[in-house]
Amino acid sequence: QLEDCTSLFYVTKEALEKKGATVYLESPVVQIDFGARKIAFLGKDGDRETVSYDKLILATGSLPVSPNIKGMDLPGVQYVKLFQDMKMAKAVLDDARVNEVAIIGGGYNGVELAEAIQRRGKKVRLFEVADTTLPDYFDADFTKELNDILTEKGVELHFGETAKEIRGGKYVTSIVTDKGEYPADMVLVAVGFKPNADLGREHLELFTNGAYKVDLHQQTSDPNVFAVGDCATVFNNATQDTDYIALATNAVRSGIVAGYNAGGTPLESLGVQGSSGLSIYGYNMVSTGLTAAAAQEAGFEPLTTEFEDLQKPAFMKRDNYKVKLRIVYDKKTRRILGAQMASYGDMTMGIHMFSLAIMKKTTIDELKLLDIFFLPHFNQPYNYITMAALGAK
Repeated sequence: QLEDCTSLFYVTKEALEKKGATVYLESPVVQIDFGARKIAFLGKDGDRETVSYDKLILATGSLPVSPNIKGMDLPGVQYVKLFQDMKMAKAVLDDARVNEVAIIGGGYNGVELAEAIQRRGKKVRLFEVADTTLPDYFDADFTKELNDILTEKGVELHFGETAKEIRGGKYVTSIVTDKGEYPADMVLVAVGFKPNADLGREHLELFTNGAYKVDLHQQTSDPNVFAVGDCATVFNNATQDTDYIALATNAVRSGIVAGYNAGGTPLESLGVQGSSGLSIYGYNMVSTGLTAAAAQEAGFEPLTTEFEDLQKPAFMKRDNYKVKLRIVYDKKTRRILGAQMASYGDMTMGIHMFSLAIMKKTTIDELKLLDIFFLPHFNQPYNYITMAALGAK
């Protein structure tokens, strides 16, 4: 547990002001006049104020998706998006009355919440409409070990099950799905995010999901307006097309690109691969690019190659863990489209190489004889990356 939550944040108002910025906190923007280049907002005292801009960067992030479930307004039903949301959720969890918690959504947030709440001694049920956890990041059979770990720890997994209603009165009492009813003292909703793009919706070109559509300079359809982070699109190097991938890493890099361009220094984004990872009960999983299912949906004819081996030679007994690797590649072009890795050891740096491989359109055949260094303290002479590539059809 954290005694001081300020360590969770990467920058403060004071630090920005020392660099010369003027920062308005608790000051919601109510209107943008794109023609006059003016922003209207409400100050802390509630008065309407206006500032002008030469260049504007929209960084309004995303909002949690609200599922069509009866009873979402009951006390004890909580979204998990903002820091403030988690503070509210913690206050509810601290109540001795709360013993059984239902989580709707088996993505990163849902799985991490399941671990955190189970560690607090609560009974956790996780509901996911797909047939596995993390369906957007890993193929179904690749997450089997993670699902087994969650089950062994006491998290009750409900796959292929859709929440229909949350019941209760003064407090939540149960959750109803298309397969049954389960007791619940609290319901956490983590079914995904949508871009928060209302401020420019009538003026700027939008992507299919409502995000601001930007070019490689993070520039919108208005040359004076840039958009970054979860409210904007990205260029996906795996599909070679515009996409929407809401990840903190994408937000950080897009902010750098927009900042340079808004300041007059041309800089292009290199595109993204959607690299991400998590650690659940010490089991580490990372991925980048497309899963086999996503590649097929994107119009590729995906093939996969896998290999599992110890990180180091067998005689190295200390901190020597098995590593599981899957590479997704296109049958026609042989181009690497994605990779997934899992281990109790820290092999996460390996996914960076696959991220670069996707960006550089590396083929699976080029990977077969890639010069990968060897030393017993670190890896096998025939590295699992080499072995997986050699096993490709």
